[in-house]
Amino acid sequence: MSSQPSFVVLVPVKPPSIGKSRLSTMPDPQRISLATAFARDTISAARRASRVAEVMVVTDDHRFAALAVAEGCSVLPDGVHGDLNGTLVQAAHECARRWPAYGLAALCGDLPALRPDDLDEALAQVPADGPAFVTDALGTGTTMYAARSLGHFDPDFGGESARRHREADALPIDGELSSLRQDVDEAGDLGRAMVLGVGDHTNATL
Repeated sequence: MSSQPSFVVLVPVKPPSIGKSRLSTMPDPQRISLATAFARDTISAARRASRVAEVMVVTDDHRFAALAVAEGCSVLPDGVHGDLNGTLVQAAHECARRWPAYGLAALCGDLPALRPDDLDEALAQVPADGPAFVTDALGTGTTMYAARSLGHFDPDFGGESARRHREADALPIDGELSSLRQDVDEAGDLGRAMVLGVGDHTNATL
């Protein structure tokens, strides 16, 4: 199978000042720094993946937007306030307008251990005729949702999203993909990500 760039990756990023609320046992400055570092390591890994043509960061945080642009990403503001899935669909329409030849992949912004090869392996499994998704390490959430055409792109992130994506006939992507499955919501998740090996920004923050 060709490994030519074939996807635009959309990474939604909450303003770090309100992100990672379940790490609230940490002092605010540390939590904010980690939320920023997680997202920077996620987009850095995505940009290095051979199947990724473009990375679009979706955020209302002007400071993070400036960081993302400096790192070679495109940026859009949140399109639908308080509605992640609506925002992703709106951003996907803009990506399809700009880059009509590429598929679309929504990627969680809290994957500090993400390796480009895991992302490439997952994107290679996205079928031509429908969406696919990667479950998180617990098997209940979703860390990536992708489709090769805008017409098949209908993400449903949120609690128990893996079940809903299955019920909507999205394909669960196979493989260990440990770095793509390990998102960080709580302190224990961060420990598991550190075992896998976190990116430079998270490592420097820690």
